[in-house]
Amino acid sequence: MRLDFWQVSEGPVERVVAQIAPRVLDGNERMLVVEADAERRAAISGALWAADGFLAHGEDHAERQPILLAETCRRDNGAAVAVLADGKWRDEAAEFDRTIVLFGEPQVAEARALWRQFDGRDDVQRSYFAQEDGRWVKKT
Repeated sequence: MRLDFWQVSEGPVERVVAQIAPRVLDGNERMLVVEADAERRAAISGALWAADGFLAHGEDHAERQPILLAETCRRDNGAAVAVLADGKWRDEAAEFDRTIVLFGEPQVAEARALWRQFDGRDDVQRSYFAQEDGRWVKKT
């Protein structure tokens, strides 16, 4: 599994999700976006609607959605990539080929603990990215 930690410091999470989505779809993969809060899922949906070239997504009819927005972390749309937009780890996220954990400053301690949880695991490739001057920079 590939486990990416993205520290969001510039702009809202929904904009970051809208930046990630085209790259996933361009790779002919499906994506699951997990957000426990319904209002935040609606904001993510709005960002995907507003994205350049509209990014097909939804919460219903999971099997038809290239990008599924959900409260739970299940592969109902056959996704290879999970984005934990609320920054909260779920054990089911380990079942995906790639999981991206988005977190802000208030969640740094949680993200560090999660990073350490996967120390020494040969089956997990971890990466950490931070925003610098509007760009994503790989730190490790």
